[in-house]
Amino acid sequence: MAGWPSLRVQSTLLFFSLSGVMALRSGDSPLRIGQVPPRIVLQGEDGGQVNGKPFSTDILRGKVWYFVYVDPDVRDYNEALNEKLKARRFPDEKFGSVAVINMEATWIPNFVLSRMLAEKQKKYPRTIYVKDYNRVFVKKWGLKDDNYNILVFDWEGKLRYWGWGDLPPQRADAVVQLIEKLVQQCPCP
Repeated sequence: MAGWPSLRVQSTLLFFSLSGVMALRSGDSPLRIGQVPPRIVLQGEDGGQVNGKPFSTDILRGKVWYFVYVDPDVRDYNEALNEKLKARRFPDEKFGSVAVINMEATWIPNFVLSRMLAEKQKKYPRTIYVKDYNRVFVKKWGLKDDNYNILVFDWEGKLRYWGWGDLPPQRADAVVQLIEKLVQQCPCP
């Protein structure tokens, strides 16, 4: 069918969607593929943006969002995927990225992580960097703790993909293709 990913990509994405549903059946998470997840606000003792402002998941609308929730100890996972997305140079009005750091999941002191994140924010100004001091996303969305979570949201804030760990190349390519497809379909300005 014109406009659809290849059959290979379709089956890969279906596998990931089904694996997400199976994990959801076990009661781990309120996340559902195709639905908007519960709202989360990080501020004060719970965390917030690196610039000190509160962070709300309400931002995950209006364009396609690549959202990662990362234990700093596995921050090097998925570098190839991140580089592929960076190389695509999606327009800001159609694509955004958020990196939430699970500050409680590491032995690295918070003041050191905060410095590292401030530097990253300067180096990558298109990404919103967020600190989660109390594993709020683990508790409220059931994200995998001590891991590297990857989520993709469409312009309506609906979850379109959730995976975790260091993705193998085939799965990473499927995520890039999904994002490309969503960006093309986005009715964003």
